[in-house]
Amino acid sequence: MTNHMQRGILAGVCAVVIGVYAGTARSGYVVSTSLKAGDEYYNLLVQSFGAGRLSLKKDVPPGLASLADPYDPAQSRPYRLAPYGLQDLSYYKGRLYLYFGVTPAVALFWPYVALTGRYLSQKNAVVIFCIVGFLASVGLLWALWRRYFAEVHVAVVAAGTLALGLATFAPFVLARIDVYEVAISCGYALTMLALAAIWKALHESRKRSGWWLAVASLAYGLAVGARPSLVFGAVILLVPVVQAWRERGDVAAAESRTASGSRPVAGRGPPMAAAAVIPIALVGLGLMIYNLLRFDSPFDFGVHYQLALDRQFARQFFSVRYLWFNFRIYFLEPARWSSQLPFAHGIRVPPLPAGHWPVEQLFGVLTNIPLVWLALAVPLAWRGRAEHTQGRTRNGFGASLCHPLGGFLAAVAMVFGTGALMMVLFINSAGRYELEFLPALVLLAVMGILSLERALTDRLLWRRVARWGWGLLLGFSVAFNLLASIGQCAEAHYNLGNALLQEGKPQIHTDARRSKGHEEPPN
Repeated sequence: MTNHMQRGILAGVCAVVIGVYAGTARSGYVVSTSLKAGDEYYNLLVQSFGAGRLSLKKDVPPGLASLADPYDPAQSRPYRLAPYGLQDLSYYKGRLYLYFGVTPAVALFWPYVALTGRYLSQKNAVVIFCIVGFLASVGLLWALWRRYFAEVHVAVVAAGTLALGLATFAPFVLARIDVYEVAISCGYALTMLALAAIWKALHESRKRSGWWLAVASLAYGLAVGARPSLVFGAVILLVPVVQAWRERGDVAAAESRTASGSRPVAGRGPPMAAAAVIPIALVGLGLMIYNLLRFDSPFDFGVHYQLALDRQFARQFFSVRYLWFNFRIYFLEPARWSSQLPFAHGIRVPPLPAGHWPVEQLFGVLTNIPLVWLALAVPLAWRGRAEHTQGRTRNGFGASLCHPLGGFLAAVAMVFGTGALMMVLFINSAGRYELEFLPALVLLAVMGILSLERALTDRLLWRRVARWGWGLLLGFSVAFNLLASIGQCAEAHYNLGNALLQEGKPQIHTDARRSKGHEEPPN
């Protein structure tokens, strides 16, 4: 099969996934009850930036300022709902702010307004971010396959592409889109782009690897700007640095053995440590200044000043006492099944630990997306593979630690591990948060499938058995994702109906405008 045919097959699968994304996406109207794109939170932030201010270009109701305690949910309730619509905004010193990550506004919403003269709806923004994250992961799959698993059939890679698109809870997130999903999907897209740049840094020449690492550092810094909870995943930027140090040590050892003196280097890029640290540090400095100008502290994103369903002051947002409860519901709890659509219903929520907020709809990953168990097969990737460096040969586990493939998969595992750890320690639990760690875990599972296929190349019967096994797991996982999204779509339609009633607009007319991507021109 020619390279063009292989690309065509994968392009076809990508087109199917993107079509599902576009067809599934629904505006949620949970927070921003307005039917106008220009009134959605991120577009209000863009208007504020255009006017040279950091607070939202949104009037503060006089009654809110006169409240004895505006952060009391009972007192602020009339202002959080329509017609004011201030739910989950931060109120500080008489002004309204958006505490959700600033990166989506800077990276997408603002450039879109500048280029088109129209506002981009939050729904379309999340579709774009999910497509970018998906295509970046597919690019990684293609690179891994061509370099390390060339003996695997393209049909297996096509199945892996389907998993990366439809087994990551992306359809679930797209089915009800509001301000929350914008920041989360942006973090997902930028994390995948950072991993793609790390792949290049691990496999390009010494001259180029530093530049690619700088790109990864910038992308991950922006991901933290979208979702500060991703900050500990920045450890992945050290993987190419460690590999560069190891290679330098191998060269020095070889030179000392041969007494050949210094070897000329064709060209050098930026120092790896500087490339890893400087871009993300600059982004971090920018975020600190942004916070300082808004909330008088470089480390305050405005969470404590939210006008929310619960009082945010004195809340302990991260605690070990939430760990077992969150781990159980994020990974172990199965869905409740019935004979009625959408067949898969929410989990049975165990008793909440002290201080934990009510659980929003989510599903246990290990029980409902069983494909992820195939991540355990990743060590098979090094069976029969050896690394030759400066006269030395490393096999098995030693090769896995030193090989660029091992370094990259370690980076993916770090993204999953740090993302999952932050969520199991967090005070709130919701299905949309699973997009922060599940795509990395699914990518590891797809690598497990490739590893199985490679390990069983000469064992036809066992390879067929394995294909039936992982094929059933893949089919169930994709079907579950699509079924789970149906319930979200129903909630989105319910919220749309409420928004229509509040504005007194006929549903057919408004749906037609939204489906055509109607956007309000900037003021």
